Amino acid sequence: MSGPPSPDFADDDYPAAPYPGRRPPGSFVHDDGGGWYVRAGRVGDTDLDDWLTARGAAPMADRVPLLCYGSNICPSKITWLRSALGLRGPAVLMRARCHDLAAVWASGLRVVDDQRPATLAALPGNTEDHALWFATLEQVEVLDVCEGRGERYRLGRVDTGEVRLTDGTLVDGPLAYTAAAPRRMPLLCDGRPVRCADVPQAGAAALTGVAADTDGLTVREVDVPLPEDFPGRVFVYGTLQPTASDWWRLEPHATGSRQARMPGTLYDTGLGYPGLLLGDGPGVEGWVVHLGEPARALAELDGYEGSEYRRVRVALPGGMWCWTYVWVNSTEGMRKLTAPWGGADPSRR
Repeated sequence: MSGPPSPDFADDDYPAAPYPGRRPPGSFVHDDGGGWYVRAGRVGDTDLDDWLTARGAAPMADRVPLLCYGSNICPSKITWLRSALGLRGPAVLMRARCHDLAAVWASGLRVVDDQRPATLAALPGNTEDHALWFATLEQVEVLDVCEGRGERYRLGRVDTGEVRLTDGTLVDGPLAYTAAAPRRMPLLCDGRPVRCADVPQAGAAALTGVAADTDGLTVREVDVPLPEDFPGRVFVYGTLQPTASDWWRLEPHATGSRQARMPGTLYDTGLGYPGLLLGDGPGVEGWVVHLGEPARALAELDGYEGSEYRRVRVALPGGMWCWTYVWVNSTEGMRKLTAPWGGADPSRR
């Protein structure tokens, strides 16, 4: 038997010096000093969640989206996090386009090497490509130490601007480390912040100016981030829909709902409820339900859906991010449904 495919790149291809280091051109997973590109949710021919499972790692549903705009996108820096701070498990970094946001040079220098670090700032009209690190909570704890959470940077959900994955998925309110001290506030030169993309480190370290009073960001600080909060809504298409037989389970958690449609195929399981497979398909009608306490609601839904389903994040047309439950068993012999699920009576399907 052949072993797992070789990495697409090594750390040496993306050195960490000078700060912020070099970054791969696309989405990737990183482990053991090497990286594999992620394309259309797959690592080579393997589904990303299956790739993670094979490594004994947490699936995507148990990870939080953390916007990285500096050195944490660099593979060599990730290896340093492993050796110096004990980072464990594969790192999943998905390329993201950021609107009205910018990585800018901070007002202070790093103590360890006198290089100038990056910080995040609001910059209307600006567009930059960075990455979302889908991190386990254990990985967030390591990054907290690296970033000096509470001293140099704070961790919070950024509501300024717009962050989208390359497939158009809108990741609203992603986590990010933003300035918590004057020396991590944007450096103003002639009254304006300096984008990292415009000035390399050699020039940045020599810049002179003053620290901005604000980074212009709207940030909701968090204590312990919960994967279930990203996003705080679920797409339902069967018995959990409003007016359907088990809506009563979901209704107490709902703060709003609307009808929606997503790509995929719906099957009649023959058990009184439908099963969803993602993909192109004829499309599936359902409802987006916004959740007041997502972690509590999804824990109850996980128990209700059981082992026949897996909870995953999906994007609706237009990019809205939702949780939904996909069928994990065989669909052999099941009838495809071409109309919305309407309960046990076949005439209503």
